[in-house]
Amino acid sequence: MARERSEEDQITEGVQPEALADEHLTGADEAVSAEIEDPSAAEREQAEEALHEEAESADALHDEIIKLQEQLTVQKDLALRAQAEEQNARRRAQQDVERARKFAVEKLLQDLLPVVDNLERALATIDTKDEANKALVEGIELTHKSFVDTLTKNSVEVVDPAGEPFDPELHQAMTQVPNGEVEPNTVMDVFQKGYRLNGRLVRPAMVVVSKAP
Repeated sequence: MARERSEEDQITEGVQPEALADEHLTGADEAVSAEIEDPSAAEREQAEEALHEEAESADALHDEIIKLQEQLTVQKDLALRAQAEEQNARRRAQQDVERARKFAVEKLLQDLLPVVDNLERALATIDTKDEANKALVEGIELTHKSFVDTLTKNSVEVVDPAGEPFDPELHQAMTQVPNGEVEPNTVMDVFQKGYRLNGRLVRPAMVVVSKAP
């Protein structure tokens, strides 16, 4: 027995370490190779289906994101439009209020202008050189001045275009008279003065206009 064990030890001792390591690695490779097996056709088909489903899910998610972005863009546009409409409505309301404030007395002014006209006609017909009419003239003049000053304080402007070029936007020509001493279309006489309220024409001036002889 001692002799046989000694021979085995000698055989083991005679084998190089590298040979033992190669033998060990070869055995491990054979074990790994035995463990790794090629997937079956069913497994490959299942894996392909899983990949296809994931791709479809990713495409669907991308489409949903695009759709949501489009909806967000539409909602932003609607919000901007609504904001712009609200601002326009507020601006129009402010303009209406301002216009109403500026021209609220327009109807009253139209009713009062004949009073001014009558005062001016009275002054034009009274003999101011007659001492008997002095007090009457002074009273009418003071009343007329007070009236005109009140109109001026309320943004009423008198349109008295005597000697000025005819303006169809402000004047109403009652007649044309040939006259070689002035330029054609010149206001020669004013039958009735015109008036503007805050720049808006309330009544045009009625005038006589010159024309070439």
